[in-house]
Amino acid sequence: MVRVGGNPGVGFPPTSCCDRRRSQVLNERCARLPSGVRVRNMITNRPVPVIAAPMAGGVSTPALAAAVSSAGGLGFLAAGYLSEQALRTQIEQTRELTDEPFGVNLFVPGARRDADLGPYQEAVEAEAARYGVRAGTPHWDDDDYQAKVELVIAERVPVVSFTFGAPSKSTVDRLHEVGAEVAVTVTTPQEARIAAEAGADVLCVQGSEAGGHRATFEDDERFSGGGPLYGLLAALRVISAEVDLPLVAAGGLVRGADVAAVLSAGAVAAQLGTAFLVCEEAGTQPTQREAIAAGARETELTRAFSGRPARGLVNRFLTEHRADAPAAYPQLHHLTKPVRGAAGKAGDPEAMSLWAGQTYAQARPMRAAGLVRVLVDEAREALDSVRRVL
Repeated sequence: MVRVGGNPGVGFPPTSCCDRRRSQVLNERCARLPSGVRVRNMITNRPVPVIAAPMAGGVSTPALAAAVSSAGGLGFLAAGYLSEQALRTQIEQTRELTDEPFGVNLFVPGARRDADLGPYQEAVEAEAARYGVRAGTPHWDDDDYQAKVELVIAERVPVVSFTFGAPSKSTVDRLHEVGAEVAVTVTTPQEARIAAEAGADVLCVQGSEAGGHRATFEDDERFSGGGPLYGLLAALRVISAEVDLPLVAAGGLVRGADVAAVLSAGAVAAQLGTAFLVCEEAGTQPTQREAIAAGARETELTRAFSGRPARGLVNRFLTEHRADAPAAYPQLHHLTKPVRGAAGKAGDPEAMSLWAGQTYAQARPMRAAGLVRVLVDEAREALDSVRRVL
């Protein structure tokens, strides 16, 4: 493998308000740490406050994570749906590609739900027959959660983030013992308080604009998004009023001006998913890349593919099954997996889970390192523009 070269000089100038804010947060956070605990402050201390969001299902690759980290940002591997061994291999591959730090994201298993899947299973079986495959077997599992926790501890991964819930305090303590920084994705002030009480170092605040799965701790089927929906700026405001932790902003960010906006709103970094979804190093399927490039579809939150709210491009499968999908994750994920796979192989976007954020049409295909540089230049320009006005 070819190691990706670093570029430590692309960050914001040290005199910028953003850099001063990140330094202040870093100093305050170090002062709060218990005696004897030394956590690496990777997120707040990166040269560039840009994070490539972990995207499960093969989109986040070692090449993508390494490229973003080597460009001064922070790349992530997505452990969701991977076996322990597959995750180990990806960690090893990423370390072969870069000496820079990177993160690993884990899915926290929720309580098992035994919803009546009979009618929905029949509908998916009909979809499977349409593509010449058999529907998957709907079942609950914990995504090998504990095994992956043990792995990231053993491998001393610099940053470990959690989605769909907060880890136990004992897990956070063990990660801290090996110097890892712990981030938890939250969508509401209540979730932020839970994560803070568990000992999280950083919170990733997910706005309703974000593509892919909503990170809600509990999927309340009364809500299309599994719970209250806050736009990103609103979420940053209400969560910062509840907890005294560094916040990473995520949701609908594709341009450097977006990065500047959330940094100005108090975030210490911006996490972008859809923007990196179309980078050359991403494992995004060609059919999804084409749908994103066309920019012709609306996005919508749906449980149709996985049983958990997720934002994706509207297609036939989503439209026909949006009203009937029960809140049953990961059962529906396993049930629909063969259908999604067959549609992808056939180049048919109408039965694929085309996860993307609301601003997906503004995403630009290029190499990841180039995107990081462009984002920095655009953010600087946006901040300079604000200074000229105020």
